[in-house]
Amino acid sequence: MAKKSMIEREKKRQKLVDQYAARRAALKAIINDQSKPVEERFKASLKLAALPRNSSATRLHNRCQLTGRPHAYYRKLKVSRIMLRELGSNGEIPGMVKSSW
Repeated sequence: MAKKSMIEREKKRQKLVDQYAARRAALKAIINDQSKPVEERFKASLKLAALPRNSSATRLHNRCQLTGRPHAYYRKLKVSRIMLRELGSNGEIPGMVKSSW
């Protein structure tokens, strides 16, 4: 089980990303538009830099939804390898059976 503080920090980051997504996209569109004057693009880059760092989507980290574990994360199922094995053994994941030979 991950520390509660790390899980809460990740939730806070996700909230900031959702809150600032439209603003960041608009500023990035201005910055990447080559037809705009250089001064306007520079001002947009300064505004983008003034936004909170945690509002960037690249600062998010995938975590297991059941335990909060950040490593060995399966994107399709949104769980860690440990929980995948446990759920598979219990028969709670459709189509997955424990192998034995």
